[in-house]
Amino acid sequence: MTTVSIEVDGQEIQAQQGQRLLWAMLDAGIWVPNLCSIKGVEPPRGDCRLCWVEIEGREKPVTSCTVTVEQGLKVHTRSDKVDRLVRAAFELLMSTHLLNCKHCPGNKRCELQHIANGRKLKLRPKRLAKIEPDWPEDTSRPDLGMNPNHCILCGKCVYACEHDVGKGILAFTQRGMATRISTFDDRPLSEQDCGNCTRCAEVCPVGAIYIRKDEQGS
Repeated sequence: MTTVSIEVDGQEIQAQQGQRLLWAMLDAGIWVPNLCSIKGVEPPRGDCRLCWVEIEGREKPVTSCTVTVEQGLKVHTRSDKVDRLVRAAFELLMSTHLLNCKHCPGNKRCELQHIANGRKLKLRPKRLAKIEPDWPEDTSRPDLGMNPNHCILCGKCVYACEHDVGKGILAFTQRGMATRISTFDDRPLSEQDCGNCTRCAEVCPVGAIYIRKDEQGS
């Protein structure tokens, strides 16, 4: 690949021609909110709608995970338009998220908390009605748990299970507002062909799938 120069928030960085802009910025240490992007996966899902940027010469903001790097791009990760779009996407996400941080396994390492802190956003937005899910939690495995009520539908666990591990046990089920993370044939984790694998928990950004450390005595 050809190395090109682009400018992000006034800082010149080197990136690969054709590389996704989001990953070029992240690789250069420039943080941009994102939840669903997986490096190297094409085409990008672009579902979370959090990685907005403005590019000089383009009429509207764009999601940086769907834009490719070109020589001379001038990118702004913060602007009134970008901040409004990120806030709207975050509020929509949180309006259907079970918020009980104190008791969540992902507390203090949750990407939602990171984004809220980084962009000064509220975890409890008031502009949208709160619709909290009430799916049963799966604690059938002694070392691994899954709480669909915390899931943000980023798809990272599904991808990891299928492509990293080669199992394909996890998938989304239902549609629309009822969409949730589930297992093959909707059977408990303890009945799946997982062995001792915890890869899904390792990639989950919010603690929806988590390693049950307390039960392991650690």
